[in-house]
Amino acid sequence: MRILAVIPARYSSTRLPGKPLLDICGKPMICHVYEKAKQAKALDQVIVATDDQRIVAAIEGIGGLACMTSPNCASGSDRLREVAQKYEADVYINIQGDEPLLDPVAVDNLANFMRDNLDAHVATLAFQVEKRQALNPNLVKVVCDSKGNALYFSRSLIPYDRDEEKIVKYLAHIGVYAYRAEALEAFGNLHASPLEEIEKLEQLRLLQAGIPVRVLETAAFGPGVDTIEDLECVRKIMAGGSQELSLDEKLRRIRLIITDVDGVLTDGSLYYGPEGEVLKCFNAKDGLGVGLARRAGIQIAILSGRDCQALRRRLADLGITIMRLGRLEKGEALKEILDEASCEKEEALFLGDDVTDIAGFEGCALGVAVADAHKDALCAADIVLKTKGGSGALRDVIDMIRKRRDNIY
Repeated sequence: MRILAVIPARYSSTRLPGKPLLDICGKPMICHVYEKAKQAKALDQVIVATDDQRIVAAIEGIGGLACMTSPNCASGSDRLREVAQKYEADVYINIQGDEPLLDPVAVDNLANFMRDNLDAHVATLAFQVEKRQALNPNLVKVVCDSKGNALYFSRSLIPYDRDEEKIVKYLAHIGVYAYRAEALEAFGNLHASPLEEIEKLEQLRLLQAGIPVRVLETAAFGPGVDTIEDLECVRKIMAGGSQELSLDEKLRRIRLIITDVDGVLTDGSLYYGPEGEVLKCFNAKDGLGVGLARRAGIQIAILSGRDCQALRRRLADLGITIMRLGRLEKGEALKEILDEASCEKEEALFLGDDVTDIAGFEGCALGVAVADAHKDALCAADIVLKTKGGSGALRDVIDMIRKRRDNIY
């Protein structure tokens, strides 16, 4: 089976004119993409398809292969079809020309999937993202059926958690497609679909025509370059900076959990004794979790807007010594806790349930909300638990981190 990768590269761009030739660390972006694609072992050939002689010259200058195509091509897939008329293959992989951080392993996985699954017509890639990333309309999301076929692609947030009480898995689409030759030809004979024109996503043309698109999950390797901000981010990464970590990577780095009390360690109920003393009901699961966290080298700290003897007794029983109690404004108290625990923001997670905890979410690498948190806290959180406050939420967070460290899912 012959597998050919094609990198469409149009010179004109509305947001970034001359985008393929933009400099990244002393080399045109399209050259970075070509060299990454060449590292994939499952490809028989890599070709850049362009409408501009300057791009041809750049690719040939690094010993690569480029093909001139019509300036009238409406999309990258149309440019791919022109190449298919000149270069015969069983499978064509369309690699976007603005993905300089392309992962060759992901390309190999896609190619091998098409080699091993002859019933698959079209396949593409996606990776898991956090909610705050998924809210970006420049990041295309996809939802799939139980077999892994795409149900829909959108710039909007999909799926939409109406009741804001579920742990939602968001998948960001990567614009790398594998087509069987006949599927590519069929795609070219289709007219632009209504959904495609609304969302400006050509893959919707396939779905509206009833052509299944298999989605393979992979590790994130972005960002692609759509805006000047993306370009600067990629330049920083390729110059030796760090890129946005995945959710799993962030969880593995956590070594400090800072948690609220009322509505998190308790269900939010307050009981008053005959002398006016405040009584609270805590969950034993959290107590066991604190012991597991300690053995795993994870510190636990408390940041609460209330203070009472019942709480202090519980913290003493658990051996928790890092605390800030009676602090309604949590931003400054959070910084004090990080200093006392000798932790950086990137190593801390905040567990909360209400609007006063949003400052904690923003001051840590991750914000986690219990299932019955206030709607504003649910929207601001990176992770929403299935567990309600007072039902072992802290234990669930501790288990979540320990499982990521041990690669158990």
